[in-house]
Amino acid sequence: MGRRTLLLVAALVIAALGTTGVFLYVNGVDERAQADYDLVEVLVATNLIPAGTSAQDAQDTGSLDLRPFLRNSLEGLPALSDISGISDQVALAPIAAGEPILESQFGEANQTGALPIPEGKMAVSVQLDDPARVAGFVGPKSRVAIFLTSAGAGGADTTRLLLDDVEVIAAGQTTVTASSGADEQSQTEDLPRALLTLAVDQEEAQKIVYGTQNGRMYFALLREDSTVDPSDPGTSADNLFD
Repeated sequence: MGRRTLLLVAALVIAALGTTGVFLYVNGVDERAQADYDLVEVLVATNLIPAGTSAQDAQDTGSLDLRPFLRNSLEGLPALSDISGISDQVALAPIAAGEPILESQFGEANQTGALPIPEGKMAVSVQLDDPARVAGFVGPKSRVAIFLTSAGAGGADTTRLLLDDVEVIAAGQTTVTASSGADEQSQTEDLPRALLTLAVDQEEAQKIVYGTQNGRMYFALLREDSTVDPSDPGTSADNLFD
């Protein structure tokens, strides 16, 4: 077999391998993209579930329903698709309509009526709208990082980490508040808001109270491996696109 023939065969083999590699890569991308849009069904409260209501009673009275959520939006969140593990447990605090059902929202009947404040801590509550509390996924036993947007030294709004790890010990009933746009042409819309109660020490409580009165807070739900950098200087209009 001549040199030219060998080179031709080698080129054909390399081309075939390249085509196979491209096919496998594209197929893998398609599979990963499809996984990102996979839907899973999660139990959601269809109306207010009072504290002390058993999961079984809530289901029997039609207060629970399955709703589709993107699988990747639930990563690390203990949302339930059935009540098999909590059927005989009761809601530790009122669960508002539209909230996903989390295992941490239910417990033994003797746990209701009293806040489980950890030793040496105190409890403070804040009222947040749905986006600021991770669309209702923040509930009892959740751990959150708290971000605050407030006026900086130069007068411009700056968003910074306020507290890097705080335990939520209760979630209260959702209320509805009216909100309108900046101009008269904007229509008024109703925004659901809920009370979240946190276990904190005195310094943390002071920061939270000050933040609620002088800025806007957002909670970020933490996983065990979440990375939070308290030294980050924050984000403002000056560095937003850096």
